[in-house]
Amino acid sequence: MVTRPIDVALNAEECCIVDKAAIPTESPDEIDLAMMAKAIAHPARLRILKVLDARQACVTGDVVIELGLAQSTVSEHLRILREAGLIQGEIEGPRTRYCVNAEGLAALKVGIAAL
Repeated sequence: MVTRPIDVALNAEECCIVDKAAIPTESPDEIDLAMMAKAIAHPARLRILKVLDARQACVTGDVVIELGLAQSTVSEHLRILREAGLIQGEIEGPRTRYCVNAEGLAALKVGIAAL
């Protein structure tokens, strides 16, 4: 299982910094790929990925407004995406700022392409 902790020490600009050298070129193992595929198998989670990608970073409340779902529902979807390694987050006081995890998304793309 791929678990990505929330990065507490990052500032807003660092949340979505991409280390080009760290972008995977090999397919993730079957367990990680299945977890990623399961994470994107829900329309709300796909929408969350699109919203985060378009905005570069987004606070949970903004995602709630964008999707029109209950905050608890959005939080659960965010948790699933984070555990799959497709998004990352940072704590900003009482809020959490999320963004797409470029490394995780690249691994998913490589894994699907290898099928």
